Amino acid sequence: MARKVKKRKIKILPLLILIIVILGIVLACKFFLDRPISNIVVKNTTYLKDDYVLELGGVIDYPSFLLTNSSKVEKKLKKSPYINKVNVRRKLNRSLIIDIDENKPVIYDVYSKNVVFNNNTSINMDDCLYNFNIPRLNNYVPKNKYKRFITALDKVKGNVLIKISDIEYSSTPLDDERFKLYMDDGNMVFVTLTKFSKINYYDNIVVQLEGHKGILYLDNGNHFEIKE
Repeated sequence: MARKVKKRKIKILPLLILIIVILGIVLACKFFLDRPISNIVVKNTTYLKDDYVLELGGVIDYPSFLLTNSSKVEKKLKKSPYINKVNVRRKLNRSLIIDIDENKPVIYDVYSKNVVFNNNTSINMDDCLYNFNIPRLNNYVPKNKYKRFITALDKVKGNVLIKISDIEYSSTPLDDERFKLYMDDGNMVFVTLTKFSKINYYDNIVVQLEGHKGILYLDNGNHFEIKE
């Protein structure tokens, strides 16, 4: 005797509700994933332009906030010779905060044609994006002195560094760490690596010279030789 097969009725309403729920979840996810970064703040830069930072970090077109990976943006920015450290963080209001520690340019090395930064990294002048107001190093400095020389320049205050137009390595038989500094005001300064920080007092010293021009010896004896 043949068995009767019962036909199961498909309940349309629950199926429609399930489809609507799934579709709603998909659309909601797409909505939130597509929402762009609302604001990008670049902090602590002195010479880097915001557009340069955003383009290098790959966020100049304000991409999806949720799909933007902070660590990937940091990795891209760290490739720049102008950037020492960078921290990228996201905020709940869809803002992206890019906190940058720039490399400080301290010298233009005429011998190598490089702009040299405070961390001893450098970039060829032809590739440099900026015209930095920094001293020129006009001759060769031995490798065993160079790193200490850059470290010494890094400790020179910005308002004094811009007053140095040229620097020459000027060793003597008695002092192989001696440098000659040509100042914008016409004075010359001799200083050694161990006493390089004394140049930070240059403005105070110049006031006492009463307009005279000459040579300031900060390497030995701290005296001034008047030339005019």
